[in-house]
Amino acid sequence: SRISSNSISRGAKYSIQAEHIEFEELKKATKNFRSYSDSGQAAFGHFSKGWIDENTLTASKPGFGTAVTVDIWSVGGHQAIKLRKEINYLYRFRHPNIVKLIGYCSEENYMILVYEFIPKGNLDHHLFRGSHDQTLPWVARIKVAVDAARALAFLHDYEYPVIHRSFNIADILLDGEFNAKLCNFSLATDGPTGNRTHVSTQVVGRVRYAAPEYVARGQLTTKCDVYRFVVVLVELLTGRKSLDYKRPFNECNLVDWAKPYLRRKKTLSRIMDPKLEGRFPHKEAYTAATIALQCLSQMPEQRPRMAEVLVVFEQMNS
Repeated sequence: SRISSNSISRGAKYSIQAEHIEFEELKKATKNFRSYSDSGQAAFGHFSKGWIDENTLTASKPGFGTAVTVDIWSVGGHQAIKLRKEINYLYRFRHPNIVKLIGYCSEENYMILVYEFIPKGNLDHHLFRGSHDQTLPWVARIKVAVDAARALAFLHDYEYPVIHRSFNIADILLDGEFNAKLCNFSLATDGPTGNRTHVSTQVVGRVRYAAPEYVARGQLTTKCDVYRFVVVLVELLTGRKSLDYKRPFNECNLVDWAKPYLRRKKTLSRIMDPKLEGRFPHKEAYTAATIALQCLSQMPEQRPRMAEVLVVFEQMNS
């Protein structure tokens, strides 16, 4: 499908700190916004692929300049708020494990976001929808965990803490070398400052990844991201979704089901992803399980900081 130039008329630009790219240049760069849906990178709506010269922010021929994802979505109400967060956070952050925002284009009832193109799409696709012969090997899974931990640690240790808030397996994109890049900052928020221990907020995002104190009381800290990270880690270990109603009742909730097995080396092997066919270092798997248990603590103060989790995984990845 395509979006005609008539359906997106020119409008005033938002007051946003990011590079504005002209509509006509994006139209040329994407061959009139030709639909592209192979990789699952789109965050909000209609998704096209194109080529941009990053220096001049003009269209370039395919194979030249920078490959980009062009994500088009309607602006209105809460979406406008999400949009501004997405742009302002992503444009501020420059980190190898956070997807790069090249710029944006504002057109009356639409906003067009332009990201670097990430060819292999999201982790959800590779872990749960790929065929058996496309199984992510252990080394790739640990690398993904390291890269995601680096991104979250960077956010938490920024000049003031930033909480991703909605981190889940679909927010991890994989490039051509299986480097992981964190995306989707539409629900991100600044963390507590001064004497405040937490941010009180409405519960949003995928609840099956959420920390118990956030679900119960809306108390948000960086430790909520730590909890979410480890739910994804358990998905990587087991090859199971965090919530799967196709499973027997006692196995639907991955964390509740997996916790007892994570405690001992002998029982851990029973829940490891059968697609790995036993091809993983058992000592490393147990180390990952041990850190997972710490991060799944019901008490946020007992969970390690993301930077501490990162140290453990970087040692495994070295």
